[in-house]
Amino acid sequence: MARRIALVALIALAGGCGRMAPLTPAQGEPLPVKPLMARNTPTAEELLTPTSYADPERVDELIKRSQPRPVDRFDLPPAGGGAVPIAGMGEPATNETGPADPE
Repeated sequence: MARRIALVALIALAGGCGRMAPLTPAQGEPLPVKPLMARNTPTAEELLTPTSYADPERVDELIKRSQPRPVDRFDLPPAGGGAVPIAGMGEPATNETGPADPE
C-alpha cells in the first residue's frame, strides 16, 4: 500500500514539472541586441516565431491517377547501342596502379 501511495505521489510531482509559463529573459539580463540591418530590436515573441523559410508549408498533393512519364530527350541508350555493362563482367578490377617510379 505504501508503494502505491509513493508511486501516486511521484506521478503527481512529475506532472507539476510540465507547468507552462511565458518565456522571459533571465533576471537582470536584456534581450539580445538589435541585429545590424534591423529597424528595431525584436521582441521575445518575434524571436521565437520561425520565419517562412525556416518552417515551410508542406505540400501533400497526391497523384489522383497513374500518368505516363513525359518524353525525355536526354534519356538515350548506351553509346555502343547494346545493353548496359554489368559490373564485374570482363576484366577483373584491381586497386593496383603500378610502380610509382618507372626505374
